[in-house]
Amino acid sequence: MARVYKWDLECEFNNTDHRTELNGVEQLIVRRGQPFTINLHLRSGEYQPGGSALDLTVETGPQPSDQYGTRASFGLIDQIDTSRWSAAVTSPPGDMVSLSICSPPDAPIGRWRLTLGQGGLVEFVLLYNPWCTGDVVYMDSEEKLTEYVLAQDGIIYRGSWKYLIPTPWNFGQFEDGILEACLRILEMNPKCLRNPGKDASGRKNPIYVSRVLSAMVNCNDDKGVLLGRWTDDYDGGVSPLSWKGSVEILRNWDTNACQPVRFGQCWVFAAVACSVSRALGIPCRVVTNYNSAHDTNSNLVIERYVDENGQLVQKNYHCWVENWMTRPDLKPGYDGWQAMDPTPQEKSEGVYCCGPIPLKAIKEGELTYKYDAPFVFAEVNADVHTFMKREDGSTEKIISSVQVGLKISTKSVGSDRREDITHLYKYPEGSDEEREAFTKANHQNKLLKQQTNAGLLIAIKVSAEMKKGCDFDVFAVVMNNTPNGKKCRLVFGSRAVSYNGILGENCGFKDLLNVELAPGEGQLKRVPLRMNYSKYAENLTEDNLIRLAALLLDYGTREAYLAVRNVVLENPEIKVRILGEPKENRKLVAEITLQNPLPVPLQNCCFTVEGSNLTGGQIITEKLNSTVEPGQDAKVKIYFTPTHSGQRKLVVDFDSNKLGHVKGYRNVIIGK
Repeated sequence: MARVYKWDLECEFNNTDHRTELNGVEQLIVRRGQPFTINLHLRSGEYQPGGSALDLTVETGPQPSDQYGTRASFGLIDQIDTSRWSAAVTSPPGDMVSLSICSPPDAPIGRWRLTLGQGGLVEFVLLYNPWCTGDVVYMDSEEKLTEYVLAQDGIIYRGSWKYLIPTPWNFGQFEDGILEACLRILEMNPKCLRNPGKDASGRKNPIYVSRVLSAMVNCNDDKGVLLGRWTDDYDGGVSPLSWKGSVEILRNWDTNACQPVRFGQCWVFAAVACSVSRALGIPCRVVTNYNSAHDTNSNLVIERYVDENGQLVQKNYHCWVENWMTRPDLKPGYDGWQAMDPTPQEKSEGVYCCGPIPLKAIKEGELTYKYDAPFVFAEVNADVHTFMKREDGSTEKIISSVQVGLKISTKSVGSDRREDITHLYKYPEGSDEEREAFTKANHQNKLLKQQTNAGLLIAIKVSAEMKKGCDFDVFAVVMNNTPNGKKCRLVFGSRAVSYNGILGENCGFKDLLNVELAPGEGQLKRVPLRMNYSKYAENLTEDNLIRLAALLLDYGTREAYLAVRNVVLENPEIKVRILGEPKENRKLVAEITLQNPLPVPLQNCCFTVEGSNLTGGQIITEKLNSTVEPGQDAKVKIYFTPTHSGQRKLVVDFDSNKLGHVKGYRNVIIGK
C-alpha cells in the first residue's frame, strides 16, 4: 500500500483547465466529468505499476452514501473512465506520482473530501460542467458559454415596452468570496437543514438546484438572500435601484449570519439568481417581460378596475432568469432554456419559488408540465378585462386594448445589443399555432375574443423627447368612425408610478366635459396635456415613470373607452473616459462626467463605481463637495487597477438630492 506524505493539488493548472481560475488559485475548484491532476509524494519508495496499491475515497455532505452518489471508493486503473469516479497514474515510476482523477458527469456539486490512501485528506469544490457532453447542463457553443457562464457583467432591461432602458449589472460570480456564499446558500436551504444527506445527493440535478435557488434568493420562507420591498419606504435598508451588482448583496448576506439584505425588487432578485447559477456552472441569463401579468385566480384572466378618472394599476415589466439544462423528467423536446423566477409572488409546493419550466412548454400551452407552467404562461399570455367602477358602486366593462407579454428581452451573446426572445415564449398573435397552444391551455377567453372595430377609438401619443427636467406635451388622440356626430367627456390624467404599477401622486390632469367629435372615418381630435417639471418633479419615483390614462365616455351610448400608456423620462448620460492604456495590474484613471439637466441645483452628489476584475471586488465612492448648478457638469476621477485581461464593464451610479440613481457604464478592454 503506497503511503502519501505530501501532495500538490496543482490549483493554478487545474483551475485554469477547468475555467475556474477567476475564482482564484488558492483552492482546487474543478468541474464534473473532466479529469484533474494532483501530484503525490510517497513514503514507501518508488511507485511501481501493478506493484503499488493506492485506495481513494471521495465524500460530500454530512451523511455520505454510496447508494446516493455522495461517496465513492476506487483504486487505480490503467486509463481514466469519465463515466464514474476513477484515477490513473500519468507519470513514469518514481517517488513523485502524477495522478489523474475524474468525477462522473452526474456527480453532486458542492464541497468534496478526497482521502488519499493512508496518508492524506484534501478538499475541493466540484461544479457543473457545461463544456462536458455528458453533463445535463452541456451547451454546444463556446460563444454562448462565454456569455452565459463566464461573463461577469451584463445588461438588464427596465423601463417600459415603448422605451426600454438597458441597465448595466455586475454579476461578479468569480469575485473573492462569492463562490463560498453561493455554496452557503445551498447549505442553508430548508431541504438541506431537514435532510442533509438527501439534499447533497439532489445537487447532482440542476432542476433540483434551480428550484432551491428560486426559493433561497428571496427570504420569504427561509434564511434567503434578499427581502423585497415595493413601496418608497426603504428605512433599514437601501433602494433596490441603488444596487449596481450582486457582489455586495451576496457578501452582505454571507458575512451577516445569513440575515436578508434589504431591499430587492424583481430585477435584483433575478440578477442575484443569475450570479449564483453562473457561479455553480449553470448557463443562465436574465430576461425581462414587458406588460407582465400576475394571474391570482388561475383562470388566465386579469381583471383590473378604474375609477371615473381612468386610474388603474398595471405592472410595467417583470424580470426572471432562464437556466439551460436537459429535462430527462419530461418527454423529449423540452430541453434547453428553462424559466425560473426567484421573486416571491405565489407559493409552489408550499414555498415561494417558481420553475424551472421549459420555454417550449409555455409556448405550446403544456400547463401540466413541471414546474409552475400555468403561472409563467399567464405572465406572458393572460387576457386583461378592464372595468370602470362608478361612484354609485356599479361596474361596467370598458373597451380597451391591452397586450400582455411584450418585447421579452435579454442581452445578446457577445454584444450589448438587445435580443428579442418573445418568439421562444409565444407564437405570432393570430396564428394557427397560437390558437392550438391556447386550446391546450384551455385559454377560452383568448379563443372566444372577437376583434371588434369600435365606433370610437382613443390613443395616447407622446413627444419625441421626454427628458427629466424638461416640460413637454402628451396627447390624447380620439377618432370617430361612426356616421354620426358624438358628444363625449374626456378625462386625461397622469400620475407617477413605480415599475410594478403602484400609483403615486398626480402629475397633470384635464377633464373636458363637452368634447364634440365630427362623424366619419379619419376625423382626428388631438387634446394636449402639458407635463411641467414643477408639477411632476416631487412626485416622480426613482423609476422615472409616469402613467398616462385617457378615458372617453360616450354620452349617447354610455360606453367607455380607455387608453393607457407609460412614459419613461430620460436621465442624462453618464460619460466615462479612460485615461491611459488598459493593462493587467496597471493603475488606470476613469474620468466620469454628468451634466445637470434640471432647472435646479444638485447637492450631495455622489458617484459609485464597481466592475469585476477592475475595482478589486470593491465599490469605489467619490463625493462632490460643491453644488452643481443647472447646465454644469458633475465630474470626478476614479482610480482602479485591473487584475485580469479581457473585456470588462465599469458600472457607474450617480446619486444626488434631486437626481437619483442614474446608471452608466463603459466597456474596458484590458490587455496583458
